[in-house]
Amino acid sequence: MTSTRLVPVETLHRIVEIAARAPSVHNTQPWRWRGGSRTLALYADTARRLPHTDPDARNLTLSCGAALHHAQVAAGALGWQTRVARHPDPDRPDLLAFLDLSPGPPPATADETLAALDRRCTDRRRFTAWPVPEERQSHLARIANHWGARAVALTDESERFIAERLVRRAHQLQWADPVARAEQEAWGHRGGDDGLPPDALPGGPDLAGGHPHRFEGAWEDRTATDLETSDGLLVFFDTDDDPAAWLRAGEGLGAMWLAATTAGLALVPLSQVIEVPETRAAFQTEVLGSLAHPLLLVRVGWRSTGRPPPARTPRRPVSEVLELD
Repeated sequence: MTSTRLVPVETLHRIVEIAARAPSVHNTQPWRWRGGSRTLALYADTARRLPHTDPDARNLTLSCGAALHHAQVAAGALGWQTRVARHPDPDRPDLLAFLDLSPGPPPATADETLAALDRRCTDRRRFTAWPVPEERQSHLARIANHWGARAVALTDESERFIAERLVRRAHQLQWADPVARAEQEAWGHRGGDDGLPPDALPGGPDLAGGHPHRFEGAWEDRTATDLETSDGLLVFFDTDDDPAAWLRAGEGLGAMWLAATTAGLALVPLSQVIEVPETRAAFQTEVLGSLAHPLLLVRVGWRSTGRPPPARTPRRPVSEVLELD
């Protein structure tokens, strides 16, 4: 007997379309969705993992966590409540989450939320010189923590100095690694619905001079020497360094990014300091006091209101990432 479909196909398409706008490492969009009569299942698309710079799939899982956050928020705004089971099947490590959908009243802010999800993107251009108050940074961290992640603002001058030094070192090591550079460049000129088109980068397609780019095509857009004192720095961390912690951090990142977008702030993740084993270990010791594992460093600043919006990175069509039962 065929089960009655509770959630319309058009709604599942809309939720996945919005979720697919989430940031992902090098705009790899490493997710797959499967829709049932009242469910959505999120799978990691391991074929899109970066094997050299992301061998453990940490960034891949973070990316999927951000998409999971966007899916939950989009569903709520469209009038569907979600119950989420994370890593529901130990025998299926690629099955990251299972969402059960039920009708519910949309929040009063539904239209504003959907508009913010549509606007959210990585602005890789220079921030304005206005400093981000510590309370603003702490507020963003609290929003991420509300989603189960662990994040904190780095406001101590010595911690910021160490973090910036390690970001610089990570850039140097990856830029000197021909395999890492080749992996980066392979996603930089794909010319399709994923990867990083040259016009999405500040300064165009020329990556000479050691300016590698990562999340959403670019997790970061500048070397550490360009980090300004007005920039805020926040770190995601956890006592565990495993897929469950990475997925939580990704959900927190999605929540933080959406809140930053609503507040007129720009957020750019700095992933390389975590990708390089040497700098990841140093960050854990010198910044976190060996009490937790660093998962992602992010930079935040005020967007300029006097220039046009940044170029958007492309997205794969829903038909490629959603399979219906």
